[in-house]
Parts: sequence; structure tokens; C-alpha cells
Amino acid sequence: MYSVEEICPDLSWQQELSDAFTRLDDLLDFLSIDIKNLTEHERACKSFPLLVTRSYAERIKKGDISDPLLRQVLPLPAELQQHSNFSNDPVGDSTATVLPGLIHKYHGRALIVTTPACAIHCRYCFRRTFPYADNSAHRSHFEHILSHLKSNPDIEEVILSGGDPLTLSDQRFKEVITKISAIKHIRRIRLHTRLPIVLPSRVTDFLLDTLVKISQPIIIVIHANHPNEITSEVTQALIKLKHPQITLLNQSVLLKGINDQADILVKLSHRLFDAQVLPYYLHLLDRVNGSMHFDLPQHEALTIYQHIQQKLPGYLVPRLAREEEAMPNKTLINQ
Repeated sequence: MYSVEEICPDLSWQQELSDAFTRLDDLLDFLSIDIKNLTEHERACKSFPLLVTRSYAERIKKGDISDPLLRQVLPLPAELQQHSNFSNDPVGDSTATVLPGLIHKYHGRALIVTTPACAIHCRYCFRRTFPYADNSAHRSHFEHILSHLKSNPDIEEVILSGGDPLTLSDQRFKEVITKISAIKHIRRIRLHTRLPIVLPSRVTDFLLDTLVKISQPIIIVIHANHPNEITSEVTQALIKLKHPQITLLNQSVLLKGINDQADILVKLSHRLFDAQVLPYYLHLLDRVNGSMHFDLPQHEALTIYQHIQQKLPGYLVPRLAREEEAMPNKTLINQ
């Protein structure tokens, strides 16, 4: 007889994901926060629904509406404002889509939108308005994507994104990554995921076994913005992922009122390194509609960045960058 865990090894994390907060009043009750008039907050939820794992909510300081983790996930009336410099597609995903679910923006790399699902809805997400219904690699599109990859030998690296590729079941994820791995000219496979941060139970033995059996090197780019996100449980999950053929990197977004202080970002780099993760990018905000209240002027971002450089060794300093539509690479910010 097999145990339940052996038959369905990802049952635990999937149960935890299904128990995530999706109602604003439930989240606020859990956090002992009282907002007198929720009407405008709830209106913001209609265009981009609330989703917060309990693991993540447990790291938020109760009673503190200014908590930097809460500010990343709390729908605000400011999201309803429009600005001419903000759009629904700030990085040009639509123009770089070559097939439903396949984005080919940079030379040698192609990105697969594996799923529309995430474990958490970050309010600054640049894909918060992405048309997932027509542009994700569900089964009917995936074979076409594989054919395209096979017929384009200049594509050497495949990026699994979304949504979040690790919201796929263990078996479906294994199927996807194994089929990509079988393409001879693919030299590397990269995952962009927030799950090890917001749902560390997702790092199962089955997942690790799948990754280490892939013949190509694996790069896992996680997404943490604040040192309070890196708990002991998260650290254990990240260290578990560390393997000779797996490289762990982190990308952050510079967010007003959340991590726009050099000391916060310095502490984040230290905590990441303690968890075997190297800082990779510090992104300026992708100016998607609904995120204007997170934006920082570039000159302020550069001042913060210069202070980070003064306080950290070079290998712990992420690259300050902005992604721009139709550019052949990310734009590094140096002045």
C-alpha cells in the first residue's frame, strides 16, 4: 500500500494554496486591522482579485496597516487612478508574443507563460492585466510551443514563467520541463517563481527530484522584496533547492514605501546569501496600470542604489535595471 503522500506528493502544498485568503475582510480580520470604509478597496479587488497565502500573512505584523509585506498585497483605492505614463502592457509582452503562451523578446531566450495561476497577487505585478485566457501554455497550446522551440535552434534558453510555473502540479510540471529538456539545442532552463518565498512547502522532494534529473543546468530566479519575507522556513526551502546543477538568484522590485531604503535592501541581500541565493536584479517598477503609488523617480532609485553599493561587497549588489518595450535587453541604470 502507498501512503497518501506517495500517491499525491504535492497534496500538502496544494491544500495550503487552496486555503489562501481571497476575501479582503477575512485577511483584515486575521491581521486585526480595521478599515472603516472598504468600498474603494473592494473595487480595486474587482479588477485584480486578492490572493494571499496564509504562510505569507503570518509574517505580517498584526494591527499594522503600514507593514511592508501587507502593502505588497493590500488592494488600495490608489489602484483605481489612471496615469498617462502607465499602461496595461508596460514591457511589451503582447508585441513579443509569437504563439499563445510563448514570448520571444530577447536573443537566444524564449519565455513560456506556463499558467495564469499564482500563489499570491502582488499589487504591482506587471502582468496583472495580462490576457491569460488566450496567452498561456495550456495543453492545447503546449505542443505548438514545443514545435516552435524545436524548429528554432537559436533559442538556447527557455524561461518558465506565468503566473507561476510552480503552481502546476508536480506531475504536470515534470511533464513540461521534461519535454523541454528533450530538445537538444536547449542549454539552460530557467524558472521564475515566487512560491519558495510565499509558499515554502511547495519545495517538495518530488519537485527536487524532478529538477536534478534534468540534463541541463537549472536557474531558479525567486522574487523577494523585503528581508521580512525570508523566514527560517523559507531559508530551509531555498537551501533544500541548492544543488550543483541548480543556480539560485533573486530579483526584487524597488517599491515606494516598502523597500525604498538602502538599509532594507542591504539586509535583504545578506538574508538571501544566508539562504544560498545571489541577488540578481533590482527592477525599477514596470509601470502597469494600478501601480502608480509604488513608483519612485529614477534619481531617487539611483541614490538608494549608490548607498547599497557602498555597504555591500560587489557579489551581493543586484543590478539596478528597467525593462522597456522593444529594447534588445534590460536597461541598466547607472546615472
